[in-house]
Amino acid sequence: MEEFKKKGAVEGDKEIVFSKAIKAGKRIYYLDVKKNRRDEMFLAITESKKIVLGEGDDSQVSFEKHKIFLYKEDFEKFMNGLQQAIQFIADEQGLPEPHQEEKEVPAEEASESLSESEIKIDIDF
Repeated sequence: MEEFKKKGAVEGDKEIVFSKAIKAGKRIYYLDVKKNRRDEMFLAITESKKIVLGEGDDSQVSFEKHKIFLYKEDFEKFMNGLQQAIQFIADEQGLPEPHQEEKEVPAEEASESLSESEIKIDIDF
């Protein structure tokens, strides 16, 4: 698992102090630790899914993004709920074997993989 820290990277008023990208098929999950204006840290989880419309030379590629903001006072409850949900799935259906082609990539590489004709848009709500 490759991890890296971004020093001084600022997105709006939120400073990114740590980032990790996890590539999983057509999706990339970004885990960004950010600081708000009061220097408090929180976790921003982003799912980015590649969408291809059309085929061949007429195909258009875009990315659909969804974000979750998780604050430290909610970490324990979130982790407990996540573990219970994963355990339920494992008990009912078992856990899948890891895929060989799916690997983790640093967030820098994942965001740099866009071609010159692609536009990356990241909107916080």
